[in-house]
Amino acid sequence: MIVFKQGLAVLAVALAATTLASPSYAQQGDHKISRPRAGAIQECNRRVAPYWEWRWGDYEIHIYRSCMTEHGQPE
Repeated sequence: MIVFKQGLAVLAVALAATTLASPSYAQQGDHKISRPRAGAIQECNRRVAPYWEWRWGDYEIHIYRSCMTEHGQPE
């Protein structure tokens, strides 16, 4: 019985990993991004484009978060 339960647990984890973690899962949602949010994301990405993470460290995310806050959007 223990072996059966362990096998069932492994099967459940494998199933969850293949369905929930697949790239297409994110595209299945009915989530719509509003025009203001989409515009804010585009503008903020343009602002941080010159600042590469490997060179500037945390500066890039600070600029992005500040930009999104200016637009009244969650990051």
